[in-house]
Amino acid sequence: MRLTRFSDIGLRVLMYLAKDTRASSVTVAEVAQQFDVPHNHLVKVVGTLAKMGWIDAMRGRNGGIRLAIDPATLKIGGVLRVLEGDDEVVDCEGIGCRLSGDCRLRHALREGVEAFYKAMDVYTLGEVVSGNTGEHIVRMHQRFLGDRALAA
Repeated sequence: MRLTRFSDIGLRVLMYLAKDTRASSVTVAEVAQQFDVPHNHLVKVVGTLAKMGWIDAMRGRNGGIRLAIDPATLKIGGVLRVLEGDDEVVDCEGIGCRLSGDCRLRHALREGVEAFYKAMDVYTLGEVVSGNTGEHIVRMHQRFLGDRALAA
């Protein structure tokens, strides 16, 4: 199983925001620059994260994004279920497969995907941004703020 780019970016945004300690919000432009992600694509991801209530997104000159929930309560499996959607691993109807009515492969793949999500539910956002990963994200924040101060 391979995650979509949408889910990949969504997880990175949540991780980045989970380690932000600033009083002000993080801008979408900052996140786009940090992860080398197209701004327009990131806006769509941020919209979904905000719709779910996981982040707060404020528009305008002093706007930005920030984590809206405790990272220790957000299960990675739950995030992936939302970001990946309900699409099946194989598109039996789309290819007109004659086995689609009685196919055990489809059932096995559904079970596999559910097992993946269940395994990801063991981890919270807080856990995945702990240790070295969290320290690296903090350094990313510091570098960005330092580069910004030098440019001003």
